[in-house]
Amino acid sequence: MELFNLKEPGERVSFAQAVKQGLGSKQGLFFPAHLPRFEDIDALLKLPLAERSSEILSRLIGSEIPRNRLDDMVATAFNFPAPLAKVEDNVYCLELFHGPTLAFKDFGARFMAQCLAELAKGEKITILTATSGDTGAAVAHAFHGLDNIQVVILYPKDKISLLQEKLFTTLGDNIHTIAIEGDFDQCQQLVKSSFDDEETRQGLHLNSANSINISRLLAQICYYFEAVAQLEQRDNLLISVPSGNFGNLTAGMFARVLGLPVQRFVASTNLNDTVPRYWRSGQWQPRATKATLSNAMDVSQPNNWPRIEALFEQGYLDKALLRTDAIDEEYTQLSMRQLAALGYISEPHAAVAYKALTRALEQGQTGIFLGTAHPAKFRDTVENVLGQPISLPPALAEVAGKEGLSLCQGADYPALKKTLFELVGE
Repeated sequence: MELFNLKEPGERVSFAQAVKQGLGSKQGLFFPAHLPRFEDIDALLKLPLAERSSEILSRLIGSEIPRNRLDDMVATAFNFPAPLAKVEDNVYCLELFHGPTLAFKDFGARFMAQCLAELAKGEKITILTATSGDTGAAVAHAFHGLDNIQVVILYPKDKISLLQEKLFTTLGDNIHTIAIEGDFDQCQQLVKSSFDDEETRQGLHLNSANSINISRLLAQICYYFEAVAQLEQRDNLLISVPSGNFGNLTAGMFARVLGLPVQRFVASTNLNDTVPRYWRSGQWQPRATKATLSNAMDVSQPNNWPRIEALFEQGYLDKALLRTDAIDEEYTQLSMRQLAALGYISEPHAAVAYKALTRALEQGQTGIFLGTAHPAKFRDTVENVLGQPISLPPALAEVAGKEGLSLCQGADYPALKKTLFELVGE
């Protein structure tokens, strides 16, 4: 698989290089030089999740990973289901929260961990990543205990739910967590500054596990096919994706290029509506990040958006494929109550996607919205909005009483650099 840097198209790398390097020069994202198309989609959709995913990933990655190894990697990474739950006659939720950390990030993080373990060949690596909620737990659990790999996770202090935080700050060992006094965009900028600093990048053998890493993105393509495979009626399909850093939507649109029968996507954001405003006006004008109930989407400068632009610019997709919508806090809560009235308990991110879906859904269409996290990860919010208790699943109950092991510091790169070398430097 050949990929190129969207900011420096002359920089061409293999899949292995892209996975190990994370970002290209000038913080450019890697993008496939060629995206194939499956001709017999019906045959592909008849396969079980792991087998189908191996077919998809093998076609994309090529010969860099032997097929038998890839089969084992996928079986290890995707060892949990992604069921499609019926909410109304023509509306379904793709539940992506049945993995070990109860969030959709498990798919990408676990496959990335398998890729690095396969491709790094024993080299020392430091994973440096920022999280607005679910990435941290998925990455921490995927890499916990792996030889020669240290993980440092930055997250905005007091801006993610306590249970989200407990899932990744209580592990210890090779997992290091730092609470940053700032918002997610500042955490993300600290990660970028680290990669821009050659001394830090080379000295710590940095890699990023954010959705900018191509291995995570390719893994996420697979659950879109799993969603459609569970439908009997596959015509006139609309998929609403809760969008913060836009990796999830990017993967869905890659799936569309590969042949997934989707009529349209809805990019569903909260009050951090940079993309919906851009889609209306043509002006890219990020504003200060706002804290919302759907905190994992509190991102005003989404890193993955250039990949979506590239899909349009290179003629893979037509812009008419995408609709955007921004859901405010009042409608997020209303959506949660509407879902509960239908007998479906959900959390704020999925509620945003559901509300945007219902606004866009036309007669004769089937709609899917993505359930990206278990509602218990946002227990306080869900209980406050719905006025009813929800129980904790085992994965959360086990960590609820544990003490977090995080450091805390300001959003200052020189201070972070010093901390990084103290934590994981040789």
